[in-house]
Amino acid sequence: MRVKVLSRNPDDYVRETKQDLQRVPRNYDPSLHPFEVPREYMRALNATKLERVFAKPFLASLDGHRDGVNCMAKHPQSLSTVLSGACDGEVRIWNLTKRECIRTLQAHEGFVRGICARFCGTSFFTVGDDKTVKHWKIDGPGYGEEEEPMHTILGKTVYTGIDHHWKEAVFATCGHQVDIWDEQRTSPICSLTWGVDSINSVKFNPIETYLLGSCASDRNIVLYDMRQSTPLKKVILDMRTNTLCWNPMEAFIFTSANEDHNLYTFDMRFLESPVMVHMDHVSAVLDVDYSPTGKEFVSASFDKSIRIFPVDKGHSREVYHTKRMQHVITVKWTSDSKYILCGSDEMNIRLWKANASEKLGVLAPREKAAMNYSQKLKEKFHHHPQIKRIARHRHLPKAIYSQAKEQRIMREARRRKELNRRKHSKPGSLPFVPEKKKHIVAVVK
Repeated sequence: MRVKVLSRNPDDYVRETKQDLQRVPRNYDPSLHPFEVPREYMRALNATKLERVFAKPFLASLDGHRDGVNCMAKHPQSLSTVLSGACDGEVRIWNLTKRECIRTLQAHEGFVRGICARFCGTSFFTVGDDKTVKHWKIDGPGYGEEEEPMHTILGKTVYTGIDHHWKEAVFATCGHQVDIWDEQRTSPICSLTWGVDSINSVKFNPIETYLLGSCASDRNIVLYDMRQSTPLKKVILDMRTNTLCWNPMEAFIFTSANEDHNLYTFDMRFLESPVMVHMDHVSAVLDVDYSPTGKEFVSASFDKSIRIFPVDKGHSREVYHTKRMQHVITVKWTSDSKYILCGSDEMNIRLWKANASEKLGVLAPREKAAMNYSQKLKEKFHHHPQIKRIARHRHLPKAIYSQAKEQRIMREARRRKELNRRKHSKPGSLPFVPEKKKHIVAVVK
């Protein structure tokens, strides 16, 4: 005789405490849920709309400078500390948690051209129009002490940029040449030069720390090796590159900010053509900085806006602007990957969220689960026309909108002209030049 017995596991339906939610058994058989996809589509659509409703990226404005903010530096050890240099020679140290200035010092006469913190976070370096490199303590002077730099190096020419080595007591300055300095010496260890024009910026590679990249006014991007004390190779572009930034996760990738409104991501092993051309700005790009994850970067432009680009996409995912913000000169992505800082012409430093609709503060577990669920839904349905349109829509200032429209018309006209020329020419006489190779003049090794 066979007896069938119903056996139940209490863990499947009994609540652990009275406050717990009642557990509901679910059968995941798709035949029992005929409207699952339409229901999920509606949820994805609502999640996308809510994301745009809650997109309020602007957090705070740090004011106090009496002139335009020309450069900024992150503290390597403290997330809440940021240093900024202005066009009147003033340097300020900010506490982002309290959103206030904790120290002010008159560092230079004329512009502060560059500022960088030492890798241990105890001191920082500044260079200015008065041809000096100054080494300062992060902590202010003690009671009764003068506000004076630890060391001052007087150079022969104006220094336009500075960057510190990521692991050693070595820093690099640029002006009419790239100089590598030891912190204990008053003359450079070695000087690197290739070409005759002035160099705008110099950056150490965060992974392969002996590699440097520099941008010069003669449209060159030059790579140097500190161990051999020689330049490695250079790429010449159509227009001048203002600055570059190395990817903190991939040693050979860097992104350059160019005067022709574009950003170019290069693989330093193959400089013949960029990996990606990022085109959305309508004026010269003045600064660029990578997120610590290496998946995105932020760019600052003369068109009074900042944009966030994914590394592998040609167009930005986000554009930030305010009515008061003028030409954005410098931009930094904080080390916890959550915030962006930008310094602009009208003396303000602005703090933005990296993810415009992200909720700040502690999230409850259910809240976190709901956000993850809606994120997955948005990814699942992101190709649907209506969701795509809502997610992509951004309000732009009238000046940027009309300029972008004008540039689109010009691009289309150029394309049409090229097609007509090709149509009435001998087959093969006008080769197709891809967008990536159009802006590269030459690569010299």
